[in-house]
Amino acid sequence: MDELPLDQVRTLLAVVDEGTFDAAAAALHVTPSAVSQRVKALEQRTGRVLLMRTKPVRPTESGEVVVRFARQLARLERDARAELGLAAEPGPVRVPIAVNADSLATWFLPALTRVPQDPPICFELHREDEAHTTALLREGQVMAAVTSSPDPVAGCTVRRLGLARYRAAATPGFAAAHLAGPLPEALREAPTVVFDRRDRLQDAFVQSLTGGRWGAGPVRHLVPTSDGFRDAVAFGLGWGMVPEPQVEPLLRSGRLVELAPGRPMDVPLYWQQWKLDSPALSTVAEVVATAAAEALLTGRASGAPAGPV
Repeated sequence: MDELPLDQVRTLLAVVDEGTFDAAAAALHVTPSAVSQRVKALEQRTGRVLLMRTKPVRPTESGEVVVRFARQLARLERDARAELGLAAEPGPVRVPIAVNADSLATWFLPALTRVPQDPPICFELHREDEAHTTALLREGQVMAAVTSSPDPVAGCTVRRLGLARYRAAATPGFAAAHLAGPLPEALREAPTVVFDRRDRLQDAFVQSLTGGRWGAGPVRHLVPTSDGFRDAVAFGLGWGMVPEPQVEPLLRSGRLVELAPGRPMDVPLYWQQWKLDSPALSTVAEVVATAAAEALLTGRASGAPAGPV
């Protein structure tokens, strides 16, 4: 395999983005037969199946490599045209980023307001758990991600942002009704608020109190938004690990009580991005790093959870 023909690479990307061969053909102004032939030719050239012919179409693991290459190529082409003073594609520069819900609800959106808009930059945010945002990088769906993983995705760089601190909290009434006994034992049975089925932070907190013997209780209320999670705890639906910026005002007002003062859980956050000499991406990265240094903690994690959270 000497090269990857650019028309075939761009066609594969169009099929993934549009979801079907017919839609990709319409976007590229060619026939569906031409799209099919280009994809087959690229698969023959690479010696690998690149697409799963589902609805919508999805890239295989090998296809993800080509899709990521196609997106990076498009980004480099646009930046090169801008530096040469050639006519650019119409519209603002698009920067897709994967970010976890708690960062979105606290420090990340204010950070984006600091990004200069000359030339205009259009942010495309993908909300995903911090333990899983790297999957979007690997698939080529985003150019950068806030993640809890320090291990770089192939073709990406990593920088540490800081520690996001969480505190175990509940309403005074909930604590009196469900947590009157020794806290580790009480948390085995008390109703818990979790973000989604992959949220392991509450389990990690209980494990930190019990030496890993058990996790949180079986009654789990799934509340898949950061503000909704905080409100569910504040209304007494269950106990939960609430981000420090969100929980502090509620603790000061007495609406919530901290279940284990001095026992927070810290989640390390990192910024991963493509290894591209892209002015727009570099600008966003510097702004995000500066905002994270102001909003997040530094130093070693306290009560760092094991496994994804």
